[in-house]
Amino acid sequence: MNSLDFTEKSTVLVVDDTPENLSLMAALLKDTYKVKVANHGEKGLKIAQSDNPPDLILLDIMMPDMDGYEVCRRLKEHPATREIPVIFLTAKSEIEDEKKGLELGAVDYITKPISPPIVMARVATQLSLKASADFLRDKNDFLEQEVAKRTQEVMAIQEVTILAMASLAETRDSDTGNHIRRTQHYMQALAEHLQLHPRFSAFLTPYNIQMLFRSAPLHDIGKVGIPDRILLKPGRLTPEEFEIMKTHTTLGRDAIAHAEEALGTRVEFLSMSKEIALSHQEKWNGSGYPEGLAGDAIPISARMMALADVYDALISRRVYKEGMSHEEAVAIIVEGSGSHFDPDIVDGFLHVQEVFRGIAQRYADSDNDLEQKASYVQAATGDGTT
Repeated sequence: MNSLDFTEKSTVLVVDDTPENLSLMAALLKDTYKVKVANHGEKGLKIAQSDNPPDLILLDIMMPDMDGYEVCRRLKEHPATREIPVIFLTAKSEIEDEKKGLELGAVDYITKPISPPIVMARVATQLSLKASADFLRDKNDFLEQEVAKRTQEVMAIQEVTILAMASLAETRDSDTGNHIRRTQHYMQALAEHLQLHPRFSAFLTPYNIQMLFRSAPLHDIGKVGIPDRILLKPGRLTPEEFEIMKTHTTLGRDAIAHAEEALGTRVEFLSMSKEIALSHQEKWNGSGYPEGLAGDAIPISARMMALADVYDALISRRVYKEGMSHEEAVAIIVEGSGSHFDPDIVDGFLHVQEVFRGIAQRYADSDNDLEQKASYVQAATGDGTT
């Protein structure tokens, strides 16, 4: 019965092996309820598990082949029938019998010979309780679905916002948009491998791995604040230009911090984004920037991004260079273990290097991608834009 439709008659199933008892109960109930009968336990279970299950079951205990206790136990084990209230209707009147029935999940216990007014009152009470429970369950299911829907909508908005911000940085850089996708997936592959490592397991929870994937695109957001003459320069930067380039880390952290302040609340994935934006150019031996952090003082998220970013820079084609082979890039990263990179993260990378290779191939820059980027670089640097 639909819990919101009180005009429809409820259905009561009576399970009893004695024909006289079935006739008696059917005659008592038929004017108020729809009545179904079963003369043995198996038939009762079949009716209960049908497409039109009863709203309540009156169940005899002493039956051949399968007694009422076993029928009740099976009803409560099955997801489709566990919520149907069961009232034992039996000549067994010992306290232990009643206790056993209630422990199996029955809601009431009526002894024979029955009192018709008592049976009708108790059936009505349990059906009313079931209608209320069904209503609340339906409400809770609806609310859970709404919460899940709203959560998905919020996450989708966040994803779009992140990618829009990241794309803004990418449009001014010599990288293509595929760099964002590749580094996201490198980070995920590396994190999933390292999550069992004792140094990283506390941080690399499934939730944080998801946050890393979502945060990764913002690692170079600060490049929007770097002049084109420096950002797009194909040759080596002068010391003065390099100092300006280094500020993309703090510019990125500050831009994300301002966005978080505007929201008026702490946003977890933005907090991780700030770490990555600020510290992904730090080096394990302390020779990186902007703060010269060393070792474990560098956030794990930034240490992982440092490796992912360098790998992608090495293997990717750019407007002004061809990419290295995977093997050459791996050799450079191994050489940087203990100086540029956390050695344990390098070891993890070596275990998943073929996954990195596959990601690089899947999201490789096309000739068209590079032609479009070359046109932008030429226009941005050829007219003196800063």
